[in-house]
Amino acid sequence: MTTASAATGTHDITPKGFTLSDPALYHDSSFIGGEWIDGTGSDRLEVKNPADGQVIATFSVLGPEGARKAVDAADKAFDGWSALLPQERTDILRRWYDLVVEAKEDLARIMVLEQGKPISEARGEIDYGASFIEFFAEEARRPDIMSVTSHLPSAEVEVWREPVGVAALVTPWNFPIAMITRKAAAALAVGCTVVVHPSKETPISALALAVLAERAGFPKGVFNVAVGEPAPIVGEWTKDNRVRALSFTGSTEIGRLLYEQCAPTIKRLSLELGGHAPFIVFADADLDTAVDEAIKAKFATSGQDCLGANRFYVERSIYETFCERFAQKTAALTVGDGMDDPDIGPLMNANAVRKQEEQVADAVERGARVLTGGKRHAMGELFFEPTVLGDVPLDAKIMHEETFGPVAAIVPFDTEEEVLKAANDSEYGLIAYLHTIKPARIYRLSRALQYGMIGVNRTKVTGAPIPFGGMKQSGLGREGSRHGIEAFSDVKYVCRDWS
Repeated sequence: MTTASAATGTHDITPKGFTLSDPALYHDSSFIGGEWIDGTGSDRLEVKNPADGQVIATFSVLGPEGARKAVDAADKAFDGWSALLPQERTDILRRWYDLVVEAKEDLARIMVLEQGKPISEARGEIDYGASFIEFFAEEARRPDIMSVTSHLPSAEVEVWREPVGVAALVTPWNFPIAMITRKAAAALAVGCTVVVHPSKETPISALALAVLAERAGFPKGVFNVAVGEPAPIVGEWTKDNRVRALSFTGSTEIGRLLYEQCAPTIKRLSLELGGHAPFIVFADADLDTAVDEAIKAKFATSGQDCLGANRFYVERSIYETFCERFAQKTAALTVGDGMDDPDIGPLMNANAVRKQEEQVADAVERGARVLTGGKRHAMGELFFEPTVLGDVPLDAKIMHEETFGPVAAIVPFDTEEEVLKAANDSEYGLIAYLHTIKPARIYRLSRALQYGMIGVNRTKVTGAPIPFGGMKQSGLGREGSRHGIEAFSDVKYVCRDWS
């Protein structure tokens, strides 16, 4: 392991010559125990701008030794951090929040360069991510200590909530800021120290957060970021007894693997996994609203969102009208480099593009109609046309596999019972969208849909105060809200004799 010097000077990290207002936000080393650390091996990790494939950073990656060093630092810092008064942790978290908000433009631009999303969406993510720091800064002031009426004579009973210890946070590339703050703010507020492994495709955003955390006054070792390939780093953390909680956002396939790897050490687990959201439109719905919300639900983050709607079920009497309007609006979406703020940016990698092609080809082979789009976009190899497929057979791959891209599949339905059965016919259960104005139907379907979150006549439903999470194979636990600290805390019961 080698210690890198702090970043100084201006870092030109875009092919267009763009420079950060605060150049010190850019680092290409891991952050462990308050120091910038390089790995000892010769392996290098390249971070590319998905809009043009240009390399914007290279990292010497950490392996198992670096992963252990991160846990060493977090474990060493735990006693001091957890012993602070809650209001002291609040003050540091609040300073972190203020610094993130102040750095919003630089953070957004870094995010566009390594992730590709339109810059207006990147700015929105900074606001969203910062809101979790603000929320949990306040929650830190309210430790959950409960006095319980005693069931024993001469006894006083209390229930305390205490931090579990070191928490490992494993985050994806599609929301490289918000997925860290949603986890880290909750863990830090309750008194845990954290080791963060960001996606190898978007590490620069995570390291910028580390810069701001250091400035906010987090003691050394409280907030650590380890960059590299996931298996050597996360694999080391799953078997380390000192890591008492692991929080992961990503695919269901990887979630299953982590679940298995954490079993021998009985870690506290929080898993936010895949989604395959149904979007249901009844004939009584406001059609203009339904179409507008469908665009948002499908194409935000270029479709690379676990909350993204994949399967659109539309009542037959309005089916053709919905398809026509939805396809027209989709065809009008702009595609381009995220810095130019289009509606649709590049996809993250070549595998994502191939998946769109495969799902479109499979659906068409089975009888679906291409209403708009359907192929790679002329902008570049990682761009795909925003696409709408009509009359998609229920046995098509796109009706059962997460798409994670800008392709929408629409099918008609005739009865409430029929669409409910189709919507629930999935291993996923993260979110469902429902458009109808009938109160009784809203209640029935909100109860019957097997999803952790239901959006009724709207798409935007998330935020710091709400419990984010799914049912079935979409995950375990909840993030955000007061429930967000449960993954990082233990309940302790104390019974005292006062006779």
